[in-house]
Amino acid sequence: MNDLLLRALSREPVERTPVWFMRQAGRCLPAYRQLRRERGFLQLVRDPEAAARVTRLPLAYFDVDALVLFMDLSTPFEAAGIEVELRPGVGPVPLPPWGGLEDVDRLRPFDPRERLDFVLEAIRLLAADPERPVIGFVGAPFTLCSYLARGARDSRLTQLRGFMLRRPGLWDRLAGFWVEHLAEFAIAQHEAGAGAIQVFDSWCGVLDPDSYRAHVLPHSRRLLERLAERRIPTVHYGAAHPAFAEAGGDAIGVDWRLPLDEAWERIGTERAIQGNLDPARILAGEEAARAGTRDVLRRAGGRPGHIFNLGHGLHPDSDPRVIAAVVDEVHRWSSPG
Repeated sequence: MNDLLLRALSREPVERTPVWFMRQAGRCLPAYRQLRRERGFLQLVRDPEAAARVTRLPLAYFDVDALVLFMDLSTPFEAAGIEVELRPGVGPVPLPPWGGLEDVDRLRPFDPRERLDFVLEAIRLLAADPERPVIGFVGAPFTLCSYLARGARDSRLTQLRGFMLRRPGLWDRLAGFWVEHLAEFAIAQHEAGAGAIQVFDSWCGVLDPDSYRAHVLPHSRRLLERLAERRIPTVHYGAAHPAFAEAGGDAIGVDWRLPLDEAWERIGTERAIQGNLDPARILAGEEAARAGTRDVLRRAGGRPGHIFNLGHGLHPDSDPRVIAAVVDEVHRWSSPG
């Protein structure tokens, strides 16, 4: 197996910097778009063979060092009794009769090994042919719950932030439910063959440091501690600040709003780091993408523990040829000779 990613997560020296992309499975790939003309997103996720096939699609376009599972953060909702609809340009939207953030007592406990076995079976199919490690994932409680407010979802998550401050005890119950179930889901993914787990807290950047420390960090820390107890390699994706890093994770995935060397200093160079090319660079074309890639790698300085990625997921309009050029630039920069 190509184990560059797993070794980098342990901050071991590697022959070259490993590279993969968030949302590489789907969205911008012509073969995926053809599949989506025939079947809906959730139909593909719930079909293990189809999900495994989509997960492998990027290898036909660019030579990445890991395969990220084709799934959605909201996949556990239905197992907990929340029906969702994936709306284009909006994301997962809970459907009635879900009553919103305060409807905690309606959540249904579930065993992911039973209710989400279609996800685990896709991983088992991928792990049976281990040419690349599989990255499984879950949402962190704050980001997952950001999709559960009723009504329009604003980019500052005002409803969720207000709920945490107004009903801190109820928030702890809601987040605690997801900590336990997401931890078990992540462990089950690892048992099925996922080499690492990424915990997405994509939306925690809307929080001020005090709110993050008081209301979010304890829950994220407990989730990541559960995975650390099982020695599961993890990437904690979210914000480049010390409080976020305190929650845990073998590597901290950071967005593009801070240069990588500054982000690494903030989180601590004793941790691995993942990132952080601006996805807009890929939309700008090959020259801009290659230049941005070189800048990220220069700032990493060849230190052990860097995993090259974007600072966010691939945009649907990304050109696979430009993505392939970024992979080529990573290989050129970091390979011997």
